[in-house]
Amino acid sequence: MKENVGKVDRVIRAVIGIVLLALLFIVPGNAKYIGLIGIIPLFTAVAKWCPLYSLFGINTCRRVNR
Repeated sequence: MKENVGKVDRVIRAVIGIVLLALLFIVPGNAKYIGLIGIIPLFTAVAKWCPLYSLFGINTCRRVNR
């Protein structure tokens, strides 16, 4: 798995993941389980790899000029 998620993208994904997981504690009833979707952006932020980015050939990593 080649890294394809850049630093800014990782921070945004982590924040979105934490906000979604917070729904587990904020939203009443069964609707709170929608917050479990937050696991996906958190995982992609930690792994620095997004399967959808690979599929579409997107790479947000900073390129180093050599």
